[in-house]
Amino acid sequence: MSRRADASAAHPEPTPALEQDSVAVQPGKSSKLADSELPSQQDLVLDSLPSIIIQLDKSGRISAWNARAKAVFGVQREAALGKTLAASGVAWLGGKLEVDLDHWRSDELPRRYDNILFERNGEKRCWAFVAHPLRQGGRDPVGVLITGADVTERRNQELQEEQRQKLQAIGQLASGIAHEINTPTQYVSDNITFLRDSWQELDQLLEVVSKLSTALEAGASAQDQTAILGRSAEQIDLLYLRKEIPKSIEQSLEGLRKVAMIVRAMREFSHPGSPDKCAININEAIETTVTVARSEWKYVAELVTHLDPQLPQVFAIAGEFNQVILNLVVNAAHAIASKSKDAAVNGKITIATKHDGDSVEIDISDTGSGIPEAIRSRIFEPFFTTKEPGKGTGQGLMLAHTIIVDKHGGKLWFDTEVGRGTTFHIRLPIKPAAKAMHA
Repeated sequence: MSRRADASAAHPEPTPALEQDSVAVQPGKSSKLADSELPSQQDLVLDSLPSIIIQLDKSGRISAWNARAKAVFGVQREAALGKTLAASGVAWLGGKLEVDLDHWRSDELPRRYDNILFERNGEKRCWAFVAHPLRQGGRDPVGVLITGADVTERRNQELQEEQRQKLQAIGQLASGIAHEINTPTQYVSDNITFLRDSWQELDQLLEVVSKLSTALEAGASAQDQTAILGRSAEQIDLLYLRKEIPKSIEQSLEGLRKVAMIVRAMREFSHPGSPDKCAININEAIETTVTVARSEWKYVAELVTHLDPQLPQVFAIAGEFNQVILNLVVNAAHAIASKSKDAAVNGKITIATKHDGDSVEIDISDTGSGIPEAIRSRIFEPFFTTKEPGKGTGQGLMLAHTIIVDKHGGKLWFDTEVGRGTTFHIRLPIKPAAKAMHA
C-alpha cells in the first residue's frame, strides 16, 4: 500500500518532548553541564521536528538519530549511532532496507518507501519514509537523509476501508452470485432425484436377478426365468437407464465443480489477504474475478480471455489488483448494456495479458458505447460518473488509478472510440521498485 512518507505528507503521532541528554546534579555541586555533555546544535534542531529523521554517512552508518526516531523505534540515539540501519537494534521485518541501500547512495532524486515493517513490543508496525541523497560539490555522495513517520494507524484504517469497499462490491454482486450458484445446484438436485428413482427401479431388477439362480436350482425352466428377467428389464426401461444414468452423474459432477469454483473464487476475492506486495499469478487473479463478476456480464456480453501462459508472477497486493479488474470488467459490462437495450444483441469483453520486458500488461476491451471526448480528461476524477443516479458512485475508475499508479508504480490509460468501444491498459512492474520523486 502506498504512503507518502515525507514530513509534509505523513501524519505522525504527537511529537514527544525534546530528548536531551541530562546529568543528575549532586547537592553542593555546580548545575552547569560540561560542554561535552550538552546536546549538539544539530541534535536540538532534529529533535524539534515531528518527523523521524535519520542521517546515514557515505558508508551507510547512522550519523544522526532524532528524538522521534527514538520514540517510534524504541532505540536510544547512542545505541544507534555508528551502526547500519540493519544493525541499529530495530526489529525489521522483511529485510527491505539492506536491499535498497546502494540505491540510496547513488540516486539523484529522493525515493519514497512504503510499508517498511518492524516489530516493537510484540506488535507489527509500519514505517514510511523518503530517502534524500546528500551530495557535496557536485555528484559525489556524502550520505543519505531519511525523513519519515510511523503510519501504522493510518495504514490499518485504510486497510479496513479497502476491505469495506471490497465487501460492498461483493454485496452488490450477491444476488447474481446466488443465481450463479442456484443454477448448477438445481440441476444437481434434479439429477440426484433421478438417480434415486432409477435406483429403486434397478433394485427391482436386481431382486429378480438374485432369485434367478435359486429358481433354476429348484428345477424352474430356464426359458421361463429368462422371460421373467426380460419383462422386468423392459418394465423399468433398462436401456434408457443405462444411457441416462452416466449422463446424470457427469452433469452432477460438473454442477458441483461449478459451485466449488464460484465458492473458491468468492473466498479468494473476499479474503483480506496480505496488505503487502507479494508474488501473485495475474492470470489466476483475473479468472477468479471474472467468475465473481459473471452475473454482471453474462447477460450483455461474451467474455473471452487471451492469457499468456508464460506470464511471470508480479509483485502486487492481490486483493487490490482483484478490485481493479472487477471495477474494469463491471464498467465494461455497463458500457455494453448502455449501448444497446436489445437483450438479443450481446457485446464482447476481451481480457488479454502479455509479458513486455520488465513489466506485464493487461488489456480489458469492450464493444460498448465508447467515452465521449468531452469527458475523457475526467474519467479518473473522484466521484465523476456518467451513470444514472444510484447506478454508480464515481469511485471505481478513481480507485483503479490510485491502486495501479500510486500504490504499485504502474500505469493505467485507455483508448476509446465513440460507438466502437474502449480498451483500458494496465502496466505493472514485475518486481517492486521504490518510487522516485522530485524533491
